[in-house]
Amino acid sequence: MKLKTLVGSGDKIGLFTLPSLLLGVLLNLKKPSVFRVGGPPLFLKVLSLVLLIPGVALWMWSVTLIVTHVPERKLITGGPYAIVKHPLYTSVSFLVLPWVGVLLNTWLGGVLGVILYTGSRLFAPEEEALLAQTFGAAWEDYRKTVRLPWL
Repeated sequence: MKLKTLVGSGDKIGLFTLPSLLLGVLLNLKKPSVFRVGGPPLFLKVLSLVLLIPGVALWMWSVTLIVTHVPERKLITGGPYAIVKHPLYTSVSFLVLPWVGVLLNTWLGGVLGVILYTGSRLFAPEEEALLAQTFGAAWEDYRKTVRLPWL
């Protein structure tokens, strides 16, 4: 099995996001006061943890499903994949990066989350075309049943 099969569009999405990540970290190190979220206050810390914990769990669940099903050439349709077509990208974009950022007292995580999600939307059609080619009718059936296909 090729690593590319496991990664999907992740390499392209990572390369799309990497320049923003590097620039953001560099700017954050040079001018941390510009990126601060104000402490964060206790309620924001609690909210961050409340959203971060399921975000990390969804990310880990998605990775586990990929690592166990893709080598067997199985289409993943259950778990978080029943809700969104790309739960790994979505969970990291909305539930991990922004809230890690808040806990680190920077809004940079939110910006990186938006950039990562944008990259996933740009490269998802290519990945989905390959899935459609590989799984045919099974992919079409799955695509029609995903609860939030646009997310």
